[in-house]
Amino acid sequence: MIDYLEKLKKQFTDYIFDPSMDIRNRSFIVFSAAVLVSLFLAVPAGMIMKEPLLATLSTLAGAVFFTIFVFAAIRSDKIAQAKIILSVILIFLFLPTMFFTNGGAQGGAPIWLLLGTIYIAMILEGRLKVVMLIVNTFVTALTWIVGYYHPELISEYSRGGNFIDTFAGLLIVGGVVFVLFSFQNSLSKKDQEHKNLLRLFEQTATSLANAIDAKDEYTRGHSARVAEYSKKMAELAGKSPAECENIYYVALLHDVGKIGISEAIINKDGKLTDEEYEEMKKHPVVGNQILSGISEYPYLSIGAHYHHERYDGKGYPDRLKGEDIPEIARIISVADAYDAMTSKRSYRKSIPQVMVREEIVKGSGTQFDPKYAKIMQHLIDMDTEYKMRERGESRELEGRMDLVCRKFRDDTSDGIILTPEIRTVRFKCNSVDTRKDNMPGAVIYDSLDGRYHDTPKEMKELNYFEYAEIRFDGEYTCSGARKIQVDDISGSGNAGRSAAGDGTEYELTVVKKADHVQLIIDSGTKTVRMIIALPDSSRYAYLSLTGENCHISDVSISKKDGEVSGDYIPRIAELISYIDGPEGDIPSVQIDGYRTAHTEGIPMKEGMEISFHTKSLPTARLVWHCAYLVLYWSADKKPKGRSYMEYALIRLDGEFWESENVSSNKMTVNKLNTFEGWEAWKKANMEGIDCTVSFKREGNKITATTENLGISIKNITTILEEKDDVYLTLTGDQCVITNIRIKR
Repeated sequence: MIDYLEKLKKQFTDYIFDPSMDIRNRSFIVFSAAVLVSLFLAVPAGMIMKEPLLATLSTLAGAVFFTIFVFAAIRSDKIAQAKIILSVILIFLFLPTMFFTNGGAQGGAPIWLLLGTIYIAMILEGRLKVVMLIVNTFVTALTWIVGYYHPELISEYSRGGNFIDTFAGLLIVGGVVFVLFSFQNSLSKKDQEHKNLLRLFEQTATSLANAIDAKDEYTRGHSARVAEYSKKMAELAGKSPAECENIYYVALLHDVGKIGISEAIINKDGKLTDEEYEEMKKHPVVGNQILSGISEYPYLSIGAHYHHERYDGKGYPDRLKGEDIPEIARIISVADAYDAMTSKRSYRKSIPQVMVREEIVKGSGTQFDPKYAKIMQHLIDMDTEYKMRERGESRELEGRMDLVCRKFRDDTSDGIILTPEIRTVRFKCNSVDTRKDNMPGAVIYDSLDGRYHDTPKEMKELNYFEYAEIRFDGEYTCSGARKIQVDDISGSGNAGRSAAGDGTEYELTVVKKADHVQLIIDSGTKTVRMIIALPDSSRYAYLSLTGENCHISDVSISKKDGEVSGDYIPRIAELISYIDGPEGDIPSVQIDGYRTAHTEGIPMKEGMEISFHTKSLPTARLVWHCAYLVLYWSADKKPKGRSYMEYALIRLDGEFWESENVSSNKMTVNKLNTFEGWEAWKKANMEGIDCTVSFKREGNKITATTENLGISIKNITTILEEKDDVYLTLTGDQCVITNIRIKR
């Protein structure tokens, strides 16, 4: 029995001193344990003192309720809510009941009333603590006043009993206070020890990771970035804060085994030979040997050992497959691959994020766990400003970059993306050679990485397409644009600024709407408007500053919220349409960018079948440039209409993302024997394919099935709040959808 109690005590002590648990939660558990013991001791004490039966029963009822409530809160991980509920019960119900059933002011009740103040002071925090202290003071005062004017409401018994009850209450509440303060003192010491150890561990792990990365100039910062991406993925996967923290440190040390690899191999300028690659493949085993000796953190070796395993079993060193690979390693594998692709290497530049995303899509289910590949795709989609990359790759444009251009394009800024939101670029321009005139300008183009390129290899690899070269006096060279129109609008509201004393200040206002770009160039003495008609609406457009005999400095960029209207830019060329197929039951649609257009809403019916022809636009180059199906509801039946709720987004490439709070989706995607690979799949979509989708509806459950080019898709959507009317719309990214036929 003694051994069992000792074991129970150790388990409890280990639990409440667990550093991963919030300190307030641990205080709550200790307080609860102390109060539970006190309450159960108070029951036999009351019986010995022959207190009224009602008093004993109320104490027992409180003890039982308190026990059940606390254990339920801990098991369901709802301690935060339990603290609030318990404080309300304690202040409004339990303590007043103790006062009136335990002799009032003449009994031990006043001592018990201290529990409310102690609980609030040590367990609650923030504004809630202040509010509850005020409420507790008010309720206590009200209890005493009622007891004073209505003594008949108080259960009284012998003066001796009252004395003993008061003494017992003092001992029990004093014991609770002693336990809590002793615990807080021990906790503070242990927390400080834990923080010191954690700080030492963090510093050691970071120093070790930096030492590993420093062996190769092309991998500096790699370990920290992989750790950060891994932690973000774990958070999106619903892992606890403690699990996310563990994953961070496992990922931080995933490459520790490279310590045992020759620097000649690590620093080789170019790709490795087969023999060198075999040597490099030993680093997971070496890493496991190094980290497995750290008994306090046994999970650290997992990432180092298994991060090069592949989901299809073709990885190394143990050729594990699927979920046989530890989950931490499956997370790190995706993060590691992402950072490797978005960072520079000795034999290549960083790969643009859109191409990296496509590689993640292609590797889902083969190289990567589909679950975490999908989460990484979502992280990429959310990273609209491309912050998830090697920091050294990013040159800061705003206010911290100078350009020195003796000849046009000698130097160019990073690309400024042109969107339907108005951007204003301001800068100062001085002459490099004061004997010559200067003329700033810009290059307007499209490329996968949003940067200007001038070498044939990079232009081909990054789909570089140039629209025009412009000079800020209104001169231009048209290359890929359909048409350019220049108007002198000096005096129309933008001109009139004075030129700077040591150089000219320029203000450039740029905006893109559909297939037209507008630039308003104000030099302080002249204002020029340039309108550029792009080849079509599906292309992106970037602007890079450059010039001739120019020193461009003090660059700043501001953006105005909200898109401009459709007629904001005067149209100088007709809108290009790629819709050339037959008309179906509803109008065809051209989607120039991600979900920029939709078909009209189609009411969902049991047994409905929809067929259509889809074709990628000439600018399409990625897997997800294809047709999508969207299940939704809106009050006006329109896609993105009033009170819009989206239940499912299904792409023909088999990708989807969960709708939040309104539905759940279970998608099954299989690659059949007829699937010839993603390049063949993209090529077929460029030529155009016919597709049929069948729907089955049973109440709030909708099943969609389709097959295209060897990709079999089955998606089951369960709508959480049952709706009689559900609608379907066809949309996509850089594609046209024609000949839409609905069979009910």
